[in-house]
Amino acid sequence: MSVVALLQHNSVVGDIHQNSIEISRLATIAASQGATIAVTSELAICGYPPRDLLLEKDFVNRCIEAIKGIISPIPILIGSPLNPDGIKKLPSNGVIYCEGNGKIKELYRKQLLPTYDVFDEARYFNKGTELSTIEAPDCSKLGITICEDAWQHAGHVPSDYGIDPIKQLSKISKQLSYSVNLSASPYHADKKNVRIDVVKSAAASLKHPYLMCNQIGGNDDLIFDGRSTISWPNGDIMQAPAWKEAILLVDLNKPQLSKVIEFDNYKKYDGLIIKEAKITPSDDNFKNKDEDLDLLEAITTGLRDYCHKSGIKSVVLGVSGGIDSAVTAAIACRALGPGAVHGISMPMRYSSKHSKKDAKELMNTLGAHYHQVELSELQISSEEYLKELIPINDPGVDPIYLENIQARLRGLTVMAYANAYGGMALATGNKSELAIGYCTLYGDMCGGYAPLGDLYKTEVYRIANLINREAEENGEEAPIPKSTIVKPPSAELRPNQKDEDSLPPYESLDAILEDWIERGIVNTEYDEKTVTWILQTMKSNEHKRWQMPPAPRVSKRSFGQGWRQPLAAKK
Repeated sequence: MSVVALLQHNSVVGDIHQNSIEISRLATIAASQGATIAVTSELAICGYPPRDLLLEKDFVNRCIEAIKGIISPIPILIGSPLNPDGIKKLPSNGVIYCEGNGKIKELYRKQLLPTYDVFDEARYFNKGTELSTIEAPDCSKLGITICEDAWQHAGHVPSDYGIDPIKQLSKISKQLSYSVNLSASPYHADKKNVRIDVVKSAAASLKHPYLMCNQIGGNDDLIFDGRSTISWPNGDIMQAPAWKEAILLVDLNKPQLSKVIEFDNYKKYDGLIIKEAKITPSDDNFKNKDEDLDLLEAITTGLRDYCHKSGIKSVVLGVSGGIDSAVTAAIACRALGPGAVHGISMPMRYSSKHSKKDAKELMNTLGAHYHQVELSELQISSEEYLKELIPINDPGVDPIYLENIQARLRGLTVMAYANAYGGMALATGNKSELAIGYCTLYGDMCGGYAPLGDLYKTEVYRIANLINREAEENGEEAPIPKSTIVKPPSAELRPNQKDEDSLPPYESLDAILEDWIERGIVNTEYDEKTVTWILQTMKSNEHKRWQMPPAPRVSKRSFGQGWRQPLAAKK
């Protein structure tokens, strides 16, 4: 009987010892529910991506020694870096077969190393050259692959590697009962459907079940949604849940007996929820009924894990009464709990009464800490202080500096509070603003993390409505005031200011930006003058994006590790 446990685990990058304890604990739980073998995600022992930790002298050996120390009633296929096996001194991204009693065997070295977008594996790893199989305790024989190894076969990678590990396995597929894939496939919108296609394509070619175990959780800017997946050759699918640590127990002889073990508390195993794992027919397109919920879960997971894994206990942000700070505050409360969230309202000369009211109402409804500090006098004294250096009537002076003073005074206040009480400041800017530089360095860009940094402004409004809808469905008061959602967006840095005084309407701005950033297409639906202004403005503000805080990646192309535009270049 083959009962395979896919351990959908939230590894902490670099915490090798604790990761080994959690892997052992998950495998023990799986064994208690009938599993005969367990499979982790890619590089689960050290967390993915470990980046330059791999360059530390003893890092790989520490991973291997930790695996030797794992105690488990069933064998486990564990994702781990492996020491160099040839002339090149780089380690390999590999799989170790751990019997759970101190005995291990190095099985496989990843053959396809992605070096595009957010991936830079050729910098760290030497590629493998051979396929690998192993015989499980129940005498079933299985093939082994790692993440990217399966993607080229389905036609979903931009690289031509010249080899195809799935084709390699297909030559001996009759000898195999099933094949597995240890994966660390980060989330972005629509990724789940592509991932399903990859698994279905492999199963169809191999003519046996193909099992992909995917990572869960947030590591810096990368977010992993789980959804570990099994496909049968006929295209039928079984999946683990999204956004939860879980074990998917697959009975390959009697799939109808398969089950999912979920954990109802973050990083705790004392509240097991055992459910039937259902097979979804091949003709189901897996379209998410509410894709915005995925975005919300991704951003929540990203902020939660960034804080938990970094030891950050509280966050602080400026709450202006505007949509961005409102959504950021609500997500922070969702991720960390309202007791860990501090919002500071900092009205100045041009702040409207309704914005002050909205900021207070938001924080009170969320149940988070609320503070108000009047900064008008500080604004006036700052302007007076600079008069001698910057004469206001000088025709060469750009009055924008007066607006930026206000943003920087607010940034100063938020950072001072964060420093004083040991919290982390959150930047509240969105992708639309970051794209065209409608943000102030050392002002509203201050912060250790930018939860909305990969959401366009129109998406921020959609998430605001979803947050309110979620609250109302749970019988709670909608936290984001209606007036915050319906009023025209404004930075309120000059009298009667509106964003559309300086920018195209966000609907058109976002459409043009998304086409260019994510697809490399110049949008032709809008007038050429508008499109040209947006793209030129975007290019001239690259220096701001080099200095932005990390933001959770939720789009196909985000500003961050996968966005590498030059600064001093002819554009």
